[in-house]
Amino acid sequence: MGCIYSVYGVGKKKKLSIPEVVVFVPCMRIPAQCDLQRALDGRIPRDVINRLSCLRNRIVLVAEDTGGSAITELQQALEEYLSILVGLAKKEHGLEDMVEFKWKNLEDERQETSVANVWFELFSVVHMMAMLTLTESNTLMIPKDYSGSGFRVFSTDCKRDAVDLLLKAAGYLEFCVRNVLCRIPPEIKQSMSKDLQDGVLEAISIQALGQGTEIQLGLAIESQKATLSVKRRLACELLIYYSQAYQYLSGCDLSHGYGKKHMWFIKWKFVEAKAAAYYYHGLVLDKGSEPTCHISAVCCFLAAQELLVESKKACISFCLATPVTRAPPLWGAMKHLHQKIPEVASRKSQMYGYLLEEEKALQTLPELPDFQLSLRPDDYELPAMDPAWDSENCEKQGQPLKEHLKDSEDEIETE
Repeated sequence: MGCIYSVYGVGKKKKLSIPEVVVFVPCMRIPAQCDLQRALDGRIPRDVINRLSCLRNRIVLVAEDTGGSAITELQQALEEYLSILVGLAKKEHGLEDMVEFKWKNLEDERQETSVANVWFELFSVVHMMAMLTLTESNTLMIPKDYSGSGFRVFSTDCKRDAVDLLLKAAGYLEFCVRNVLCRIPPEIKQSMSKDLQDGVLEAISIQALGQGTEIQLGLAIESQKATLSVKRRLACELLIYYSQAYQYLSGCDLSHGYGKKHMWFIKWKFVEAKAAAYYYHGLVLDKGSEPTCHISAVCCFLAAQELLVESKKACISFCLATPVTRAPPLWGAMKHLHQKIPEVASRKSQMYGYLLEEEKALQTLPELPDFQLSLRPDDYELPAMDPAWDSENCEKQGQPLKEHLKDSEDEIETE
């Protein structure tokens, strides 16, 4: 995930660097060395084998050497690798289970998976692209230089770039769930890591949309043109996203390494979102002229204040869950809300205290309005199959690929 321990040697002492997490990124999986040459030799043209092997080896080396930090280089190599890999997935080529692909956990190389299925390889590549994109968005939200004030200022362009990355990552994950996992045999899916469950992937995709919405709410707060209704809508949408993510994750086996930490992250952001939704709903209700409007508004403000306290506890639980991480200083929408909610709750409860005493029966928390969600994952499609797989290029000694495969099988039988 974005939570990676960095250890630097200083004499005999080791300094432990606790990573900061804005965007939660589950542990990244990277390809491990496997012998493509031996598995595919004699079955497809040697130049195709060489390109597959070279590209995969390049991804392995770069990922291992940089710990996944060379995001641009890895993304380019993965896209290029995919264009060759899709050829192996074509049924007419009959190569879906010819290669045993190996993948390992970046932070614990002992967790290695080996599967002879090209759709598992396709899934793993697109999943890695999603994790790299989430990592990039997390890096974008953590400045390299600190002012020392404890507060951070991000440009509007930086925030919009982060939203674009989050939508892109959500699109990769949605593609994995909708278009790839369904092609992997059930027995293989059961043997896959628990952090690759459908529900976990859905939760990560939806929480990415939620974090994109949180950034948009921050932009709306900064804008003089954004109305109170727009801010309430964004806050309520934010709550809906995290509610959906929580529902997906609740149905999963969370006994794996990052399962409990992931759940604490969702709980933390869910409670924050709920506080924001009640705060802005209260501001809208307070615009009314009836006493009941003011009473309902105060109930919203007080609820938001309690939720804010609860969110701080959830944040601490998230940070302390293994592996230990740090929460970033408050910024954007949440920085604004942590300042305004206690102030408004105190001021409004004093202002309308007499109404609360007179109309105790009306002191009920109003329901939040429901809205259609605005953000959607970016559409993603696999790259076009590399021209090396074209029938006229896929010949060996004048034979088309299908005939060559048949001849190869005959040769094996006669041996």
